[in-house]
Amino acid sequence: MDRRRFIGVTGAAGALLQSRSASAQTAAPPEQILPGVWKFSFGTPEKITPASTRHYPPAESGFNVLPAVSACPVAVHAAGSRRGYLLSIPLAPNEGVYGLGLQLQSFIQRGGKKRLRVNADPKMDTGDSHAPVPFYVTTAGYGVLVDTARYATFYSGGKKRKKAAGAAEPSPEQSAISPNMLPAAYRRSSFGERTEVLVEVPEAQGVDVYVFAGPSMRQAVQRYNLFSGGGALPPRWGLGMSYRVKNDYNQEEVLTLAAEFRDRKMPCDVIGLEASYLTHAYSSSFVWSKKFPEPAALTKQLAQKNFRLNLWEHAFTHPTSPIYEALLPYSGDYEVWGGIVPDFLTPEGSRIFAGYHEKEQIAIGVSGYKLDECDNSDFTGNWSFPEIASFPSGADGEQMHCLFGQRYQDALQSVFEKRQTRTYGLVRSSGALAAPYPYVLYSDLYDHKEFIRGLANTGFSGLLWTPELRNAANPEDLIRRLQSVALSPMALINAWYIKSPPWKQVERNANNADRFDPNWEELEAQCRAVMEMRMRFVPYLHAAFVRYQREGMPPYRGVVMDYHDDPQTWPVDNQFLMGESLMVAPAFAGESGRSVYLPAGDWFDFWSGRRLTGKQRIQIKPPLEQIPIFVKAGTILPLAQPTLHTDDPASWRLTVQVYGETPSAVTLYEDDGSWNPSLAEVALAWNSERRSGSLRRSGGGSGPRYEVAEWKQIG
Repeated sequence: MDRRRFIGVTGAAGALLQSRSASAQTAAPPEQILPGVWKFSFGTPEKITPASTRHYPPAESGFNVLPAVSACPVAVHAAGSRRGYLLSIPLAPNEGVYGLGLQLQSFIQRGGKKRLRVNADPKMDTGDSHAPVPFYVTTAGYGVLVDTARYATFYSGGKKRKKAAGAAEPSPEQSAISPNMLPAAYRRSSFGERTEVLVEVPEAQGVDVYVFAGPSMRQAVQRYNLFSGGGALPPRWGLGMSYRVKNDYNQEEVLTLAAEFRDRKMPCDVIGLEASYLTHAYSSSFVWSKKFPEPAALTKQLAQKNFRLNLWEHAFTHPTSPIYEALLPYSGDYEVWGGIVPDFLTPEGSRIFAGYHEKEQIAIGVSGYKLDECDNSDFTGNWSFPEIASFPSGADGEQMHCLFGQRYQDALQSVFEKRQTRTYGLVRSSGALAAPYPYVLYSDLYDHKEFIRGLANTGFSGLLWTPELRNAANPEDLIRRLQSVALSPMALINAWYIKSPPWKQVERNANNADRFDPNWEELEAQCRAVMEMRMRFVPYLHAAFVRYQREGMPPYRGVVMDYHDDPQTWPVDNQFLMGESLMVAPAFAGESGRSVYLPAGDWFDFWSGRRLTGKQRIQIKPPLEQIPIFVKAGTILPLAQPTLHTDDPASWRLTVQVYGETPSAVTLYEDDGSWNPSLAEVALAWNSERRSGSLRRSGGGSGPRYEVAEWKQIG
């Protein structure tokens, strides 16, 4: 082992860093803190960081499934300056860079500059995001986390230092990918050049950096997610369909809509309320309004029809709230919408906030939350607190913006943990080490293609994302967006500003005036088929989330993560992998067809069963009723009987489709929904000689049981 790799400031990069500042440091070799995870420490790190405020410890047992790695895969150089702290990490000529959180406007980060700032309205590709994460992963098979709650700036290659006098030009190096293979927006990415990732951490006088080895790209991400605490495991009902009602609905209207969903055979597990269920919102009182005179009866009546209830809120607390006075000493020095900002970094502030929610909402049956406006915005007035704010915990506004979304989740999650109840909800902002949180990101932005890029991107950073469906431009747009939603981490229809479901009328004003499309029942039937498709995939998705929890494998991820040795996958941001065996390539309204890249191996068209050869780009023209889905050869795919909700025992009855001649066994998990379920493992296997399948169960309790109604061999 070359010890020089572990020196904090070495060689040419070290000399150049030292020339910038007299406070440059030479670090000791990094400390290996977990299998395949190394920690570099520089200077005096700030006390408030993602790691120092984390709620979940690393999921250490999950590292046992990953291959052993003996050496840290990359060096980290560092120097202090009046501006803060500067890091330099080398980047090879053909090394792609991905991650940095929810980046809706770009995919490959190499060659770009990102200032990771919490901002809900990114107007340009500058790093603003609902969920910026100072973590990146490269095609060389390692990841880097900079443990900071500052708006760090990442220059991901492409910046050239001044040459020393008389220095020879470096010889050109061959790259596995040429700029011409990339979309035009990525051709600045400095492929073919040896360069570096530069990270500037403002204000700080030191910083900790964690390096996650692979050896593959996805194994590096697995280690990061396990270090975060392992992935979230939603209850099965969270994997069904969710529907948010119009903002001004009352209790009777919610129950009427729920009955309509059951009568019209529209699958749904979760009903969500928006702001007007509160006596005051913007800021929030957290008190039920007169529109909901009997909230306990509401949750009970919904539960009788197998619906869970999810509540919208934000954390900014109005003076009329019963917890306002108690929270005052544990809040920041700036108001938002006339309300105080709880300091969730203080145990007492979190306890007050959580205790009230437990008593008034969760104890009567509320199953989850939509945590809105916990981000920031430059374009919508007094959206949030300023960066110059200060908080009793010692955090300033910049640090609090970086941590607010997750610490808000912590406060409410503490109640579900105390009551040993699982939840699945929505959140508007998140950040580093977020994998264990059962909350899915969403956005007020509404570009369908950007939403799909978000699905491909968030898997690099331990985040979940939904391309939620609101109303749409036309029926085609409605179907195409609903298809994408149905194959995302949360299948959410957000009808907060339309009175009736969008299949009755897609045009907002006409919908709210009860002017329905003459052919709405035909469109309803098309939407029902899409929603039933989601219900068929629940067993497969649940198994993918179990693997996320146990092994850190993202259930949704970009194609490059599994095929990073194929440069053709590097720029693919309009397709994504779902679980271990499916690739989804959504279609978009107004486009008659699209191209799809199939990686190496054989693939099957999910709808037709046609076998396709991989490592090629194909052109397809999917009919409106089909979202393109491709199944990897060698897959055993369990599909449930579509039901109106996941509590229906029929949802455990499977049709198992077998793709290819020699498929590998697949494992499902029987989950009874309890806090710490003893998951029975159900192995599905196929005997190619006998052309028959088998189900073998091991472990677990007395909960619902899978049964196979039919086996089908495809191809």
